[in-house]
Amino acid sequence: MAKTPLLLVPGLLCSPRLYAPQVAALADRADIVVPDWRRAPLAIWNNWEDAGRWVLDQAPAEKFALTGLSLGGILAAEIMKQAPGRVSRLALLDTVMTAQTEAEQAVRRGRIRMAEQGQFEIVLGLQMARFIPAYRLPDKALVDEVVAMCREIGVEIYKRQEALAAVRPDRRPDLPGIECPTIVVCGRDDTATPLALSQEIAAAIPGSELVVIEQCGHLVTMEKPAETNAILKRWLS
Repeated sequence: MAKTPLLLVPGLLCSPRLYAPQVAALADRADIVVPDWRRAPLAIWNNWEDAGRWVLDQAPAEKFALTGLSLGGILAAEIMKQAPGRVSRLALLDTVMTAQTEAEQAVRRGRIRMAEQGQFEIVLGLQMARFIPAYRLPDKALVDEVVAMCREIGVEIYKRQEALAAVRPDRRPDLPGIECPTIVVCGRDDTATPLALSQEIAAAIPGSELVVIEQCGHLVTMEKPAETNAILKRWLS
């Protein structure tokens, strides 16, 4: 059986470790590419169009299935704007399509300043509270893996990702135009991109399916790999 070309787009502060469980579990049915932000020119973060084009250039084939988590989901929406005919199916994981409020932009600018002032470890601590539910923080293996992933991305890429995320456009008007089969997945306890945002996305995309993963936060691929793998297998088939 021919494998499905699959592009898995990581989020903010996320290296390819984000999708390691999916790469292993889906290898028998998909030709997988995970873009690595460390290999991208820093200039891609100047605007959404450039970032989307760079990700699109990593696609494993002319026609491919597309998955994005968080910032990766916003980039997936950018790809749907640039090349909708190339995407055979879409999976949006723990993401958001609204623009940032002035208050939210100020918070991001504050985190950037902290990183610039040598307080990147404190920034990572703040991110852990957004990435992982409090009841999972005693899970040392999970926390260590997430922290290692974030450190792989580093300060310079992080600052540029935050700056771009602060000026993200409102993608909601584009959602009704998405025509490929789509699933929207969210952890029930996601505080970074709460479930209500995924519900709004699923309601706006015709024929899409909302899947909620219980006892899970923002990083569904790492927190609940078996459940996420099962969802993606069903989506691919």
